[in-house]
Amino acid sequence: MQILLIEDDLETAQHIISSLREAGHVVEHCVTGADGLARASAARPGSHYGLLIIDRMLPDIDGVSVARRLRAGNDAVPILFLTTLGGVSDRVEGLNAGGDDYLVKPFALAELLARIDALARRAGAAAVETSLKVADLEVDLLKRTAIRAGQAIDLQPREFKLLEYLMRHSGQIVTRTMLLEHVWEFHFEPQTTVVETHISRLRSKIDRGFDAPLLDTVRGVGYCLRDPG
Repeated sequence: MQILLIEDDLETAQHIISSLREAGHVVEHCVTGADGLARASAARPGSHYGLLIIDRMLPDIDGVSVARRLRAGNDAVPILFLTTLGGVSDRVEGLNAGGDDYLVKPFALAELLARIDALARRAGAAAVETSLKVADLEVDLLKRTAIRAGQAIDLQPREFKLLEYLMRHSGQIVTRTMLLEHVWEFHFEPQTTVVETHISRLRSKIDRGFDAPLLDTVRGVGYCLRDPG
């Protein structure tokens, strides 16, 4: 499942992210309500979030307000609140704002994972994505295979992870920093050309010999995988 975590406590966020990724989820992280609201509002079919995990006490737009704004825009994505506010009135306010579940800090990561599974079942487990497609390029997320125009593409594990992230954000520009964080799980800027090297290898595999290139470099900004049609 693709999950957006909106949490300003970086230590808490890192523990959650590590646990979710170990459980097989794809996680993006924001530290402010404004950034989280912008990302959730901009999500499109094929790159949408299956769940939002929102801390109630954020430094700018609080979590309850984020939920209210999303619901006002008819966004039905499940929302799980994290909070230190455990009173009945606090829970009621969060649920009335559009929250689907409520977990009080401190909490066990095992309980968080169990609540996520429960929300996924409630939303319809049959809708879980098993493949991604951009133009004539398709990846099977279960078999971990890629095919373009009927031709199998041999990808190394890191190349597949890179391609999956680009396809989940098709039509959007992703930066080097985003790739380092979500594909390599680096939370700092190392002095390395690992991104550029892997992009070059991936481009040679998915574009070379085919009618139209799918992977573009946006000079000075990042990369974008898009349907040329």
